[in-house]
Amino acid sequence: MSPAASRVAHIGLGAIGLPMALRLAGAFPVRAYDIDESRLSAAVQGGATAAGSAAEAAAGSDVVVLAVRDQAQVEAALFGAGGVVGAGFRGVVLLTSTIGPAAVRVIAERLASSGIGLVDAPVSGGPVRAGEGDLLVLVGAAAEALALARPVLERLASTLTIVGGAAGDGQVFKTINQLLAGVHIAAAAEAIALARGLGVDPRTVISALSQGAGGSFMFADRGPRMLQAYGDGAEVKSRLDIFVKDMSIVTEVARQTHVATPLAAAAEQLYLLADSHGLGARDDSSVVTLLSPRHDDPEAA
Repeated sequence: MSPAASRVAHIGLGAIGLPMALRLAGAFPVRAYDIDESRLSAAVQGGATAAGSAAEAAAGSDVVVLAVRDQAQVEAALFGAGGVVGAGFRGVVLLTSTIGPAAVRVIAERLASSGIGLVDAPVSGGPVRAGEGDLLVLVGAAAEALALARPVLERLASTLTIVGGAAGDGQVFKTINQLLAGVHIAAAAEAIALARGLGVDPRTVISALSQGAGGSFMFADRGPRMLQAYGDGAEVKSRLDIFVKDMSIVTEVARQTHVATPLAAAAEQLYLLADSHGLGARDDSSVVTLLSPRHDDPEAA
């Protein structure tokens, strides 16, 4: 089958996985699987076909898109009971999860022994951009695997960067991206907390300073969500415990390469503290409530 006619399996329908699946269903035959029945139903309503397991989704597919949370879920979806490898699948796995370079290299070797290629393609951009095909995708893959997966990648990405020819190369670049993103969110939380402590309207701070040299994407994006973090909290677009995982990857890779990352280490501790306070399943913007917990009114300065 030619790449243009790819049959796609999509495994993992979380906050970013579901809009990715819906985006792909507008261009390809998509068979989707997730343990959450409500999310699977949403994928079906968006044009996908439901599967009862990862193996069922993969059977007869050319490309399996894997969009799950962590290494344990990746390994379960691929090698566990009802997993992709057991389906006799011989196409390409397109891994969009962030699990670190070393883990991906090991998984690529295990898949290769079963005749399966791996395209290491961690994504960045969030749910809205995922649904619009506006993701940043960082790809490490051999040429043959990349050729089969490219139509799927191009449907998802507005910025598609081939960073290397081997699985794990994409994870290297994503690790650097997550260092920046994690530190920027922590810095945004400190800025909002300081504004509140000084009695300044944080909405005005966000509006004014997002346009200056101190602004960042995360300040402009997470700042308004941080104002919603009190009470019921902001809509969960990126779970806080994702940054617990991602910053641990950053600091571990840094240790292995003997590179000092003091800002990343401090940010990691902030996310760990937030997770220990029961905020792991909330939006990552809720980290601000640790730094400025004393006001119940989300609009209060």
